Amino acid sequence: MKKDLFQKTVIITGASSGIGRATAVEFARAGAKVVLAARNEKSLAELAAEIAPYGREVLVVPTDVTQRPQVRRLVEEALARFGRIDIFVSNAGIYHRCPVRDLRVEDGERVMAVNFYGFLHGVQEVLPHMLARKEGHIVLVSSVDGKKGLPPDGAYVAAKFAATGLAEVLRQELHSTGVHVSTVLPGRVDTPLIADLSVPWISAKIPPERVAKAILKAVRKKKAEIVVPWLGPKTLLFLNTLSPRLGDWAVRVFRLEGRERSFV
Repeated sequence: MKKDLFQKTVIITGASSGIGRATAVEFARAGAKVVLAARNEKSLAELAAEIAPYGREVLVVPTDVTQRPQVRRLVEEALARFGRIDIFVSNAGIYHRCPVRDLRVEDGERVMAVNFYGFLHGVQEVLPHMLARKEGHIVLVSSVDGKKGLPPDGAYVAAKFAATGLAEVLRQELHSTGVHVSTVLPGRVDTPLIADLSVPWISAKIPPERVAKAILKAVRKKKAEIVVPWLGPKTLLFLNTLSPRLGDWAVRVFRLEGRERSFV
C-alpha cells in the first residue's frame, strides 16, 4: 500500500453510490480517513460498514449540498473529528435528460443547484481551512459533457460547463498557495444516474472504480485535469477543438447521445 495518502482526511460528497462510493473505498484502502456525505443516510451507513474492515476511521454526515448550512456543518464535523481536511472531492450530482425546447426552468435550476452550486458551497466552506494551512487538494468530478455538450442534456451540460469553468478559474487563483485543484472528466459511467441509458460501443460505460482510481491519481500527481477513459473522449474533444461542427458531426455519426432503454 502506498503511504502518500495514509492518515489523510478526505471528504467525499455524493458518496452513497456510483463514483462517490467507489472513491470512498479506494481512499480507505489507501489508508485515508474518510468523511462520507450524501442525502441517503442508510446507504452511507452501509458504506461505512463496508470500509470498516480496512481499519480506517470513517465519519458519516448526511448532507444536501444544495443547502449551504448543511455543507458548513459537514466541514465543521470533519474538522471536529479529525482536526484537518486534506482533500475535498466534490462528486455529488444529478442527471437530467430533456431537450432545451421542453426544459422547465425549475428543472434547470435544480440541476444547477446540485451540480454547480453544490460544488461552489463545498469550495467556499473548505477553502479557508486549506488556505490557513497552506495545504490541501480540491477535486471536482465533472464530466466530458463539461467540455463538449451532448443532446438532449442541456441543463446537465450547462451545469457541468459552469462547474468546470469555476474549477479552471479556482486552479489559477490558488497557484502558489499550496492548495491544488483537479478536474476529473469521466465519459459514460455505469452508475444509477444513467442506468436506463443505452450507449454505443464507442462510448461504452466504464465502471465507477475506474473513475475512482483516476481521482486518486489526480491527487497523488497533482494533475490539473484527467479525462477518463482517455481515447474516445479525448478524440471527441480534439475534433471539437479543431471545429465545433466537426465535433457535432462525430456526435451524430456515432450517436453519442445514447437512447433511453424504453425507446430502444
